[in-house]
Amino acid sequence: MKENNKILPSLLSANFLNLTKDLDELKKIGIDQIHYDVMDGNFVPNISFGNGILNQLSKGDHFKYDVHLMVNDPEKHIENYINDSVKGVTWHHETLTYEEEHKLIKTVRQWNDDLDIGISIKPKTNIEQIYEFLPNIDIILIMSVEPGFGGQKFIEDSLKKIERLRKYIDERNLKTKIYVDGGINDVTASQCFKAGADYLVAGSYLFGSKDRKVAVEKLVKND
Repeated sequence: MKENNKILPSLLSANFLNLTKDLDELKKIGIDQIHYDVMDGNFVPNISFGNGILNQLSKGDHFKYDVHLMVNDPEKHIENYINDSVKGVTWHHETLTYEEEHKLIKTVRQWNDDLDIGISIKPKTNIEQIYEFLPNIDIILIMSVEPGFGGQKFIEDSLKKIERLRKYIDERNLKTKIYVDGGINDVTASQCFKAGADYLVAGSYLFGSKDRKVAVEKLVKND
């Protein structure tokens, strides 16, 4: 089940009337990390979860959480999402100046050097804009749909971004991992892995499947 860890289920697509059942099922099929979207209603139109819900989840489900801050002013929010259950925190490059972003990376490292630090970019943001940050971060999250809504169609140009980023990282022997989020299904997952992605965030496809085990197997079959 080790390869299943390359799939991060997006909590945003879970059934909150049966959340315990959904999470128990994911644990049984080898999933150990959950993608947790935080939306402020400003950077993206929708509002999702806050740190209060994350703190409650952290008490009993034994998952690690990958927190994706889709918020303006991430430096004002990020400290609320640093706890023992959080493996990584990612914010959007579009919300900060270059100076602010370098400062935030340094600050978070000082708070918790074990935390995975990530930067995300929207579909229309050029991948080259984040190259200078790569030596100092652990994750680059490529949004393959416009952030803020589930169930969107995968943007094909995202594959070119993944390929260019993979080449840049490998040529410089960097350790930054490539995550892809949006429109992931059994077809696009294969395309992303072949392009060079390390991890995929899956929402509607995974939680909308009757058999989650089979769905995950389809997502990782061509990794």
